[in-house]
Amino acid sequence: MLSRTLTIFLLAGVAAGCSGASKESSSRQRGPTQVGFVVVSPTSVPLLTQLDGRTSAFQTSEVRPQVNGIVRKRLFTEGGYVRAGQPLYQIDPSIYEAAADQASANLSAAQATASAAQTRAARYRPLAQMQAISQQDYTDAAAQARQAQAQVSQNAAALRTARINLRYTSIPAPISGHIGRSLFTVGALVTASQASPLAVIQNTDPIYVDIQQSSADMLTLRRELMVGGVSPGSTQVRLKLDDGSDYGYTGTVQFNEVTVDQTTGTVTLRARFPNPKGLLMPGMFASAIFTQAIDNNVFLVPQQAIVRDLGGKAAVFVVGPGGKAVRRVVDATRTYQSYWVVKGGLNKGDKVITQGTNGLKNGMAVRAVPASTPERLIPRAPGAGGKGGRGGGAGGGGGAGQGGGGGSAG
Repeated sequence: MLSRTLTIFLLAGVAAGCSGASKESSSRQRGPTQVGFVVVSPTSVPLLTQLDGRTSAFQTSEVRPQVNGIVRKRLFTEGGYVRAGQPLYQIDPSIYEAAADQASANLSAAQATASAAQTRAARYRPLAQMQAISQQDYTDAAAQARQAQAQVSQNAAALRTARINLRYTSIPAPISGHIGRSLFTVGALVTASQASPLAVIQNTDPIYVDIQQSSADMLTLRRELMVGGVSPGSTQVRLKLDDGSDYGYTGTVQFNEVTVDQTTGTVTLRARFPNPKGLLMPGMFASAIFTQAIDNNVFLVPQQAIVRDLGGKAAVFVVGPGGKAVRRVVDATRTYQSYWVVKGGLNKGDKVITQGTNGLKNGMAVRAVPASTPERLIPRAPGAGGKGGRGGGAGGGGGAGQGGGGGSAG
């Protein structure tokens, strides 16, 4: 019985020893973790900004009467296009025609009086020199002549005013553009001091897009421009419409306000776009996309290479000396296309690990290959290293070729 028990323990020990040796052998055969890397270099990346805003007319003009009267005609089609100087309304001109005629008659009378006064003064002058009349008589005649001439000027001005008022009875378009509905109908009494316009004209080609940017973002950008971290960007702007489609024309940034809106904490920027087809109308929602600055000396790192800790800090693994994975904390706060933009923590020529980061730890041995090679695209299965070693010696098939390649890379 004792002999049988001893035999069982010996067999168990042998089995355990074989199992441990097998695990140790398998671990040696797997070798370093296979990872793919990319070599990074500093570059310049546009700082794309997308801001929401609304369209506004390039020019807006309210059509208003400058004289009082009854509207006799409306000379335009509501919603149509009108040109500057085109007649829009006709106010009853009767009273203004009469006023112009009266002013013309008053001017003629004043001119006749002035002519007689000048003739009298001219006759009195030699008589006064001969002392045929008193000097006072001549002085009075000369003064009457000057007064009559002043009356002529006064009546001439009154005639010009009357003619201007008569011309104001025809109300033209102050600018070219699309005119809205008429707020007054034929037969309505209008006055020069009324609060409401007759109609509104808007010129929408070109058209403005007023966009809002937070004052905090604007302050950050200006500081980076001052220290040279970024350089000024292009003024070219793309526009995305409310339905998600891209507007077919490119615009330009015109200016930004010099004050911050205290209620919203934003700064208004204005972009100008061509609008030849009239697709954009004032008041439409849109998003403007433009390069507000250029980020210099930054690194573009594939998004899958960035790992974050529980605190949200970004880091990457790089291939360090001796084939070890080294964890680097980086400054990655924004993306560009499919990359993270890294401002700090990397150096030119660093090999950033982009594939095989799962389970990777600082100081772990790695077998690094360029991420674009076919070898990297087919990861090695656990335990394949031993088979590959044997297959490589024998010139075996596909799995063997991968294993053999791993041996040479290691």
